[in-house]
Amino acid sequence: MPFQFSVAARDASLNAIETAIGASPTLEIRSGAVPANCAAADAGTLLVSMPLPADWLAAASGGSKALAGTWEKLLADAAGTAGHFRIKQGATCHLQGTVTATGGGGDMTLDNVSIAASQRVTVTSFTITAGGA
Repeated sequence: MPFQFSVAARDASLNAIETAIGASPTLEIRSGAVPANCAAADAGTLLVSMPLPADWLAAASGGSKALAGTWEKLLADAAGTAGHFRIKQGATCHLQGTVTATGGGGDMTLDNVSIAASQRVTVTSFTITAGGA
């Protein structure tokens, strides 16, 4: 049987993830499939690179942790279809996952995954949920 954790333990582990990544990381939205792991080289075209707020995630509650503030860039860096994201501190990738349009079931959702150069890009949803409930 897999381990099971209390909500307090899951919330603490989620808050530790934000602390380990650090304040004001960079969100990269890229085309194509998610790399095999965070240690793998960047893949796809970099469509959007945006600094996140200093406190970029809300406090964990009920075993999940959602974006804090507004995650938006006024001018996309390149054109393409968003496929995955990476959250980095400096050159180090700490977190990655899929990107879909709102309602598409991705790890992160955008208002529009078909990105044109210089368009506004807004993250509409991002939540990390701890396992072990």
